[in-house]
Formats: sequence, structure tokens, C-alpha cells
Amino acid sequence: MEGVVKVFTEPLRPPEVKKLIRRIIVNGIVTYAQPHAEMRMKERGIITVDCINVLRGGVAEEGEYENGSWRYRVRTAKMCVVVRFESEKLLEVVTAWREP
Repeated sequence: MEGVVKVFTEPLRPPEVKKLIRRIIVNGIVTYAQPHAEMRMKERGIITVDCINVLRGGVAEEGEYENGSWRYRVRTAKMCVVVRFESEKLLEVVTAWREP
């Protein structure tokens, strides 16, 4: 998103990832990468509520730098959601899958 300035430095540590996710869910915007995330979610029978529940209750992992941005996996026993932060008020779900 042009014109958006991050006021935090990445990579974030897992506890910082969880705090930022919680703040964004309550006071910000969660988007879904188009067409990738939406297409993969549909193929895998995952809906947006599933992703939000994983982001709320899951465990964040160390960041990985891929395709020009830091990405963070958030896991539960049943699902994994990968996110990236556009700003302190906007995160994008990059993809999601069910754990085997």
C-alpha cells in the first residue's frame, strides 16, 4: 500500500507479532491476498473466521523474509495462517492451510 509508513522495525519477535495481530484485529484491518490467499482458502475449505480464530489463538513463529516482505506463520494444532504487516493498522493474510 503506497504512502503507508511502518513505525516498527522488522523482523518482529513472536510475542510482538501476537500483540500487533491482536491490536489489528480489534482496531485495524485484516485483508486477504488476492488472488492467492482467497484461492487457496477456497480450495482448502477455509473461511475468514477460521483465519481470525487462528490469529487470535495460535502461536506465532519467527519471521521469514520472502518476496520482499517479512512473513509470519501463526499456528494451531489444526491450521496455519501466514501474515505480513503493511502497517500497525493493516495486516494481510498471505495464505492458510490445514495441518495434517
